[in-house]
Amino acid sequence: MHIRKGTTRAALAALTAGLLTAALPTPAQAAPAQTATPLPLTTVADVVSAGDRVFVSGGRSSTDVVVASATGAVVGTLSGLPGPSDLLLSPDRQTLYVALPTANAIAAFDTGSLVESARYDTGAGECPSSLALTGRYLWFGYGCDQWGGNIGRIDLGRQPARVTTGMATTQDFYGAPLLTGVLQNRSVLLAGQMSLSPASVYAYAIGTGGTLTLTRTSDWTAIGSNLQDIALDPTATTLYTAAGAPYEVQAFPFADITTPSVTFPTGAYPAAVEPSRDGTRIAAAADTSYLFVYRPDGTELNRFVLGGGELSPGGLAWSPNGARLYALSYDWTGRNQATLHVLPVPAG
Repeated sequence: MHIRKGTTRAALAALTAGLLTAALPTPAQAAPAQTATPLPLTTVADVVSAGDRVFVSGGRSSTDVVVASATGAVVGTLSGLPGPSDLLLSPDRQTLYVALPTANAIAAFDTGSLVESARYDTGAGECPSSLALTGRYLWFGYGCDQWGGNIGRIDLGRQPARVTTGMATTQDFYGAPLLTGVLQNRSVLLAGQMSLSPASVYAYAIGTGGTLTLTRTSDWTAIGSNLQDIALDPTATTLYTAAGAPYEVQAFPFADITTPSVTFPTGAYPAAVEPSRDGTRIAAAADTSYLFVYRPDGTELNRFVLGGGELSPGGLAWSPNGARLYALSYDWTGRNQATLHVLPVPAG
């Protein structure tokens, strides 16, 4: 069970912190200098980097997306948004998509002017919570109620854009599935089943006209419990999972989601995994504030201690050039402070 609050959680985290240094191999390079910027947010949901600008969403209880510079300085805010959660950038990084589950909508912003360019209504009672993009199709995982989750699609190639829901027809989702896609392979979509133990992931083939066909499902216990994050390498040949247990990020061949091919130790409660844009480095982190950078073969390159609270699930992003990692943490001990960490990462 993934313990989210309380003294038992704190004790386990402290024990893990004491043992982790001895349990993990010595890093190949010392961690470079890093910075931490307090954000005008009490909670955080997601972070993406457009290069010169970084965007941080405040989550369902917030109304803001904070805009920061590449070095982490707060430079603006997209305000008045109902519950901004998952964030996604277009391939050219000129459009930011924002999931608005409390408004049953997805907003699009110009990343240069910060002006809202479109808002897509996903339907009453849908609560879109996760986003993925494959070519002309913007996918969203939605669901407001238990066992009411499914996958929707926005066809951005049509004018006006057309919204279709109920795309997953062969399986049920307990809640909004966690989605991911990749730029170099527009024919696949990955969906994660959250809020269940054991967790599971589903691989879909995207057909002509944007149809979804389920091609494979993970083995019953392969993923672990309490799924927090999923990712694909740039070519969609390897998938990565971060779950509350086991205490490591796992890599699976996309063609066979049965046994992990590589594991990346993180310590207790893995919370996020993010491949670099070129796929040569894997960022993996636990919510007890440790963050690691690995090669795809499992060789550790760097490690960081964030401090200042607990890593937000899925709260990692690489800069487009791979020179920086951005990480989100929040203090759940009563300070209600969210922080953006900027981690300069040497070339691996």
